Amino acid sequence: MTGRVLVARMDSAGDVLLAGPCIRAVAACADSVTLLAGPRGAAAGELLPGVAEVLTWCAPWIDPEPPALVSAEVLALVEQIREHGVDRALVLTSFHQSPLPLALLLRMAGVPWIGAISDDYPGSLLDLRHRVDGDPPESERALSLAESAGFRLPPGDDGTLAVRGPLPDLRTATGPPGYVVVHPGASTPARQMSASRSAAVVAALAAAGRRVVVTGTPVDRALTATVARGGGPDLGGLDLGGRTTLPELAAVLAHASVVVAPNTGPAHLAAAVGTPVVSLFAPVVPAARWAPYGVPTAVLGDQDAPCRGSRARKCPVGGHPCLESIDPDEVVAATERLAAVTADRPQRRLTTGGVS
Repeated sequence: MTGRVLVARMDSAGDVLLAGPCIRAVAACADSVTLLAGPRGAAAGELLPGVAEVLTWCAPWIDPEPPALVSAEVLALVEQIREHGVDRALVLTSFHQSPLPLALLLRMAGVPWIGAISDDYPGSLLDLRHRVDGDPPESERALSLAESAGFRLPPGDDGTLAVRGPLPDLRTATGPPGYVVVHPGASTPARQMSASRSAAVVAALAAAGRRVVVTGTPVDRALTATVARGGGPDLGGLDLGGRTTLPELAAVLAHASVVVAPNTGPAHLAAAVGTPVVSLFAPVVPAARWAPYGVPTAVLGDQDAPCRGSRARKCPVGGHPCLESIDPDEVVAATERLAAVTADRPQRRLTTGGVS
């Protein structure tokens, strides 16, 4: 065992879920694992197997709506990490983020060994400067850092995403398993269909005989209400927008036959509970990195659209063609293919450990 290890992933829930295999590899070799997460990802961290504790801090160089950098808050984080007696730390970042600001704070906290993926010269801030070639899935990229640091997944762990169980029982709200979940919202407008197009998808699925459940965050309630209406009383879905915690959402997704979602955290949460995903993927970031990982997936959307690789938060192309060009019947066909392939899939095994 290698003492107390801190793993940092400071952005969204989806990013934290994709870090799960890396964290399990660390946990297999460490006395305990503390996850340092941003406020957008902390709840996902509490679902991850192998995490003993979640610390939350908003990194101004990571968060999309960054707060001011306040020295007292920085020093409080440094002292909190110092009090944890961390022996080693891994800093996980996306390809366009730098691990070095956090590495500096970890050094100030007295962490003696730090590893990260870094293209920038780290000086004395990193003990392991890991490089990754090509464009691997984000989960494999993070796991490669753990492996380079000497951490390996335990025997029998296939390296796919996972969450900790047991999950809540939501069947009184959703009805029996086998429905299709449509999650229309995303963290940025560039990554989601319009409400009218999403409603047309719900209507098409209902017309094909599918029972539809629409999910979303509390801020999505107006969106999910519109989308759930679909094509009217007989061609709509059940609206659960804003009515589930993250563990409850995981339970809803776990009992779906297929999840239809843009590039957003719930798509990765669906993958973590083993449910196939029809991914409505805007190419502002590469699908090779960020498509749902480890489950049967159909990626829809024009991956060669002019917005490709722009990381835009608002669509820079009139009419949002990469997603608005998706025919609802195309979504239905992809849903039927995935449902047929995975009709007899085994239930994803959930671990039972808790966050202390």
